[in-house]
Amino acid sequence: MMRDYLIKDVLPFWLNNAIDEEFGGIFTQLDREGNIYGEEKSVWFQGRALYIFSMAYNCVEKNEAYLAAAKKIYEFLPKCSGEDGRMFFTVTRDGREIQKRRYYFSETFAAIGCAEYYLATKDEDAWEKAEKYFDIAYSLYSGKQKSTPKFNPETIQMKSLSPAMIMLSTAQVMWKIDREKYDTIAKECTKEILLHLNSRGLLENVSPEGDFVDTPTGRIVNPGHSLEAAWFLMAEGIYQKDEKLTRIGKDIIDISMRLGLQDGGIIAFCDCDGKPPQALEWDMKLWWPQCEAMIANRLCYSVFGEEKYLAAYNDLKAYTETYFRDKEYGEWYGYLHYDNTPSTTLKGNIFKGPFHLPRMLILIDKIEKGESVL
Repeated sequence: MMRDYLIKDVLPFWLNNAIDEEFGGIFTQLDREGNIYGEEKSVWFQGRALYIFSMAYNCVEKNEAYLAAAKKIYEFLPKCSGEDGRMFFTVTRDGREIQKRRYYFSETFAAIGCAEYYLATKDEDAWEKAEKYFDIAYSLYSGKQKSTPKFNPETIQMKSLSPAMIMLSTAQVMWKIDREKYDTIAKECTKEILLHLNSRGLLENVSPEGDFVDTPTGRIVNPGHSLEAAWFLMAEGIYQKDEKLTRIGKDIIDISMRLGLQDGGIIAFCDCDGKPPQALEWDMKLWWPQCEAMIANRLCYSVFGEEKYLAAYNDLKAYTETYFRDKEYGEWYGYLHYDNTPSTTLKGNIFKGPFHLPRMLILIDKIEKGESVL
């Protein structure tokens, strides 16, 4: 069922509406019906969409349309870097810089896109690009290359969860090709993620040593991030044959579902001590946390066989079918109010495009076939 939805609805929505046949790359600013409402291109989604279409070709079916779309995006990708080698955050339709941010996530997504494209095509240039993008990202992650810190270290010592979890998932794709090098980095990132875990939950921000910081910023839990990190860790534990790590992933799912599940769906943010969250959108339901919660619970059921995880997965599946899925025009809405009504009918923007939803559908299909998610 997940496979059918992927190949008959979700991927065609993007293939039919979003590929830029003139300049290359992919648009993500699509309205409910798939009409382009803006030509500004998200660089994150050049890499993410390259990854998804290549992954669909590698794991779902040898559909030449997937590979053709991937090629269009792959050929556009080099336009998205500046003279310093760093990638932009947004570009014009023809690839000129609009905005560059301190984050190196554009590079991590480009790395996984090029790596998966290499697996589909055996184009050595694609693997060279994947390593180049990864090396830039890892240099920034490790501090070898300096960038503007998120928090002023002279005022407060804190670090965020997302860099370590994104580097882990990137390394997990890269080690499909070079296991020794990237396996070591994956283990390093795993240790960093675990510094964010305490009895309150998997915290977004902690001290460099992993200590709890009792401020609104230190108490933030992003349940979607937590559940995504949980299945990354669980998958790593399965691969490493590390039962303790696999069980830690399970524990993170338990606490994240308790904190994040409200009225059928996963909310955007919460305060781990139950104090008022500062983010105004804290009680909204976004598309991607639902996807990560579904992967996490379905994988947990396949590993531990406990019925509560299958029930949670089925409940989320029914919830998203009811509230997120657009049965008339395809794909999912991205943003729901607390009462599960859409806050907007757009299908894409610079943050939403073909990634979390198709990845979830591909991985659920793999889990149900008994295949590895890595």
